[in-house]
Amino acid sequence: MGKQISNPEQQVSYLKDRLQMFLEVLDSIEPETTELEDIDRLIQMMDDLELKMEQFKNNKE
Repeated sequence: MGKQISNPEQQVSYLKDRLQMFLEVLDSIEPETTELEDIDRLIQMMDDLELKMEQFKNNKE
């Protein structure tokens, strides 16, 4: 696992990068050919992003 990010600016940058990655994956999906695994992967990406946001928020408090 990587080094913990404690700088608020780095945290925001990390979250922006992850959100951008999610949006790129979402953009690349073709609705007609999307499989359940693809949807599961998107849900997992959102869950991971939410978890990281909570971790950053808790580190700040």
